[in-house]
Amino acid sequence: MSVQIEESWKEVLKDEFEKDYMKNLRAFLQNEKLQGKTIYPHGKLIFNAFEHTPFHQVKVVIIGQDPYHGYKQAHGLSFSVQKGVALPPSLQNIFKELQHEFKDFKYPSNGDLSPWADQGVLLLNATLTVEAGKAGSHQNKGWEQFTDQVIQVLSEKRTGIIFLLWGRYAQAKASLIDQSKHHVLVSAHPSPFSANSGFFGNDHFRKVNEILEKEGKAGIDWQIQDSNQ
Repeated sequence: MSVQIEESWKEVLKDEFEKDYMKNLRAFLQNEKLQGKTIYPHGKLIFNAFEHTPFHQVKVVIIGQDPYHGYKQAHGLSFSVQKGVALPPSLQNIFKELQHEFKDFKYPSNGDLSPWADQGVLLLNATLTVEAGKAGSHQNKGWEQFTDQVIQVLSEKRTGIIFLLWGRYAQAKASLIDQSKHHVLVSAHPSPFSANSGFFGNDHFRKVNEILEKEGKAGIDWQIQDSNQ
């Protein structure tokens, strides 16, 4: 099955695209489109996280659950929204935590996290598509099997990656990670429902850079430039 995904990822995941679950997932998506349903993100952006962060460049993994289901929000990067789109509450809280951790961090006017992805932060949603206006509508259709394999292949073939597991859903992925080879940081989710229960003050962004620098790697510049800069 031909899939448009960045070449290094295509190489390490090539067996997945021939499995029955992936063929069934593709048939499901095609049928949804035939029924006239709108699917986010746009087809060319479904594997956007992989395009921005090739396999051998992954330093950090931030695991989300679903793409945003609102108009022009999702673009294939977990927690990120396209420029010109209002910041969702969880992303607002992520930026508030960054302000807490780094006194020189300027709260951005846009939520496009592509600059993080380009520095090696894999912004991975467990489910890579969603029907417009229907949160969770593409769960249990096969995407989770694919993205679990992404986590496993990173765990098996790489070392020293930092996994940020925010909330119970992401924390359930810990069993896929060899913690003798990788770093796992755990906290509450940045959602307004849970941010005050352990996300705020988790210092994850600062800890990521401390770990990277200790291992001789460049830290992440977490600042997002405003649209007019």
